Amino acid sequence: MERNVRRQAKFQIGQVVKHRVYPFRGVIFDVDPSFNNTEEWWQSIPEHVRPRKEQPFYHLLAENAETTYIAYVSEQNLLVDETGKPVRHPAITELFGRHENGFYRPKAIKTN
Repeated sequence: MERNVRRQAKFQIGQVVKHRVYPFRGVIFDVDPSFNNTEEWWQSIPEHVRPRKEQPFYHLLAENAETTYIAYVSEQNLLVDETGKPVRHPAITELFGRHENGFYRPKAIKTN
């Protein structure tokens, strides 16, 4: 029996988070209410750490010790980043303004 459960996302756009298992962190720039990527991507995750599809997934401007990149992460694998440090991803300035208390303030959308 399939249940249609709508969950409230635990994290917010602009929030700085870190991965529960892997050594990277990032700022959330979009949220999917449930898995919205390819089956191939999902199957590429080792089965013992593969997340459930029925949960929010977050798009991150991410960084690790070596580089910056875009990450797609399940809610179950994210924690609040409590370092207070800004994220160094180069696209942050395009989407966000000031960093304060673990959050980036989204920039206002300009209309003509």
